Amino acid sequence: MKRIAIQGEIGSFHDITAHHYFQGEQLQIICCSTFEEVFEHMKQDPTVLGIMAIENTIAGSLLHNYELLRESGMSVVGEHKTHISHCLCCLPGQTADDITEVHSHPVALAQCCKYLSKHPNLKMVEDEDTAGSAKWIAENNLKGVAALCHADAARLYGLEVLENHVEDNPHNYTRFLVMTDPRKADFLRALNESDKSSIVFSLPHEEGSLSQVLSILSFYKINLTKIQSLPIIGREWEYLFYVDVTYDDLTRYRQSIDAITPLTKDLIILGEYKSA
Repeated sequence: MKRIAIQGEIGSFHDITAHHYFQGEQLQIICCSTFEEVFEHMKQDPTVLGIMAIENTIAGSLLHNYELLRESGMSVVGEHKTHISHCLCCLPGQTADDITEVHSHPVALAQCCKYLSKHPNLKMVEDEDTAGSAKWIAENNLKGVAALCHADAARLYGLEVLENHVEDNPHNYTRFLVMTDPRKADFLRALNESDKSSIVFSLPHEEGSLSQVLSILSFYKINLTKIQSLPIIGREWEYLFYVDVTYDDLTRYRQSIDAITPLTKDLIILGEYKSA
């Protein structure tokens, strides 16, 4: 049995992702209120894996999660892209006219703003989790209150789906990372099958320093799929660069890392894994 720490409740998109990624395996889900708590569970018990959202096709990158990953020292061993679809649900027997409040995670509320704008009488309330909102309504038998969550979460907590697929954009996907203690990484991945890597580094504050790194990656035919910069606290106008690359030759990729290392500062390989 695999033990997986997630942010959110059973039925959340993190939970759905865990079961998709480890399809057919027996899982014990450890529900956490925050992403910080996810990493605490992993630090306290090296056998615990973590699953964490890192970017969304609409909302963009979860910048704080990049920093949590780097500071934790954990390794990325996989990724999964989950389609995000929301429904409006409430206690059975109610209609849309009975609803006065809608609870959900702020990102979910933002992703359904066009639908919600058609119902100006609804008060939007931000909660920690999509599935957590559904659970709270069910446990407290709250009439007149609805949740935005996945339809599976609504059914899990015995709620009735008033309307499904209420998200503004159907092309809504979140990329999740599967993480583990570095000492356990080789048990969870086949390195010779890896074709993607996540790295982070800083650069000297010199003209052309970033273009040099990118040119070397291009020379080794390494495909840059994402670059995200974050300011380094306490070091004005200096940045950390979080970079995702894909490759079809592990040896050539390793050679490219060796080539850019002298040009960078504090380069860390966050993980080498099979792309989703």
